[in-house]
Amino acid sequence: MPRRAAAHTRGRASVLVALTATALAATGTPVLAAPPPVAAGSSMNQAFAQAARKFDVPRDLLAAVGYSETHLDGHAGRPSQANGYGVMHLVSNPGNRTLEKAAALTGTPLSKLRRDTAANILGGAAVLRAYADRIGLDGDERNDIDAWYPAVAQYSGTTGRAAALYADAVYTFLKNGIVTTVPGGERVSVTARPVAPEKGTFSDSEVRTQSPDYPSALWVPADPNNFTQGRSAPISKVIIHVTQGSYSGSINWFQDPTAEVSAHYVIRSSDGQITQMVRNSDTAYHARGLNASALGIEHEGFIDDPSWFTDTMYRSSAALTSALCDRYGIPKDRAHIIGHSEAAGNDHTDPGPHWDWARYMRYVGGEDSGSSSDGLTFASYATQQSGSTGAQVTAVQKLLTAQGFDAGAVDGSFGPATLDAVKKFQTARGLRADGIVGGSTWTALLSAGAVPTLKQGDSGADVKRLQRSLTAALGTTVDAEGSFGPKTVTAVRTYQSGHGLTVDGIVGSGTWAALQAGR
Repeated sequence: MPRRAAAHTRGRASVLVALTATALAATGTPVLAAPPPVAAGSSMNQAFAQAARKFDVPRDLLAAVGYSETHLDGHAGRPSQANGYGVMHLVSNPGNRTLEKAAALTGTPLSKLRRDTAANILGGAAVLRAYADRIGLDGDERNDIDAWYPAVAQYSGTTGRAAALYADAVYTFLKNGIVTTVPGGERVSVTARPVAPEKGTFSDSEVRTQSPDYPSALWVPADPNNFTQGRSAPISKVIIHVTQGSYSGSINWFQDPTAEVSAHYVIRSSDGQITQMVRNSDTAYHARGLNASALGIEHEGFIDDPSWFTDTMYRSSAALTSALCDRYGIPKDRAHIIGHSEAAGNDHTDPGPHWDWARYMRYVGGEDSGSSSDGLTFASYATQQSGSTGAQVTAVQKLLTAQGFDAGAVDGSFGPATLDAVKKFQTARGLRADGIVGGSTWTALLSAGAVPTLKQGDSGADVKRLQRSLTAALGTTVDAEGSFGPKTVTAVRTYQSGHGLTVDGIVGSGTWAALQAGR
């Protein structure tokens, strides 16, 4: 996510970030609307049904709004960047007060709305019904799911083009259907159906203006306060960002004159849709120190959840990046196409450890399109310590930064800031805090992250992460090509055998725990 320009010092308002989800591929085949029954008191389905009845809101509409906001994950009452809470993302910030509105409508304390899923869903239904009343939907009209489009747009907390983009996403979920497993294991689904939303003032023409610089993109201009016209340096880099929020929420934020941040382009997870917000010839505020010479591309999602990084998004973004490089003579390599975390002078960690640089650069067609393009893959991992320099120090700094340990500038020089970060990481992992990155610390750093069960036949970024950590742990090269084949099975078995684990060649929680402990 970009930060404001260094010259701006005004207090930043809370960002309205609606957590949109990756859409299911449209199949034209309806999915089941009613999941298997679950015990009373623990059912999210029951909460949606009860809230829908109480406030006369279509149940599937209510669930689709919740899914578009949060993937139906209330995050245990923790607030989003927009200070939004719960499955329905009830927000409390200067620009949006749906949390307080829900409390007034339901008589439920704010504390309960934040943490109790059933209360939160009821509050979301109450707010949607209030918006329906505002636009004059009567009883019969409330039974027509297509009539709710303006109310859904209002629920976004924004107006105009950004609101229409938000409502369009919700109706896409209704059209395609939803089947998801929520925290706790319950299945929640929404039936696929034909939709023809009654958009009213939210006409298609508002959100179909073509980008002036990239014809495949939409054009929704950022507020003039959030960028500077013109540039003071030639364009020489493309910087990859992750929004830590939704597509429509980020577009709305860049239109807010109090934001003082922006990016040139924003890309949607579900279908790769691109919206340009700042002309290429102007200076967006997205990467302190490099704004004047860089183009910024925001990607919808969260750095700790790889599910947002869809192949469609990668391909759409890579096509854009390739076109920008061709237009401005930017080399298609990892020295010129970088992550926000790699921009000197920045303290952000995006795009994070789950961003697949190898795949992305392959799609861009750049020089660094091989398996080592992520800057983390080596045939062996040498000991790094104070005074060390080079690509492996850069890798250490990237890995520490991705885990939230401030290693200073990602510059390939092992200085005091990197030493301090290594010691803090070692302490957190129960390792000897000597500040030296040897085999154990390399293993813990390279394996850090999610712990999915992996087995022969699997592929992707998590497999590559496993292969890198096995290379460090075993001291022999395990090709990090991202495909779990027979050689990786052998390496896993060797590791399991040497560490008293079940020797089955399957990487479950026990094997991950050992790797992440640096064993």
